[in-house]
Amino acid sequence: MECAVYDTYVTKKDGKIMHFDVVVQDGTPHEKAIEYGKKYLESVGQGGQKITQEECQFCHIQEAPPFVEKAIRQNGYWIQKMEGCPN
Repeated sequence: MECAVYDTYVTKKDGKIMHFDVVVQDGTPHEKAIEYGKKYLESVGQGGQKITQEECQFCHIQEAPPFVEKAIRQNGYWIQKMEGCPN
């Protein structure tokens, strides 16, 4: 599966930066990637933080590894945690 990767930087409630990628199937609208980013933020206690096209920017297209493809097929997206993300 070809997937689109959205590089995302969100300011957390404590003022620190959270960096993660929202990964969706190629062709998914940008607005949907932002919606998935909001869903992730809510799941980690950061709901309500600003996430727009400015914070969540298209980065590139790549082939999804099998575990990412499975998550996208099940949930519509995959979050690749980078810096400042809760475990």
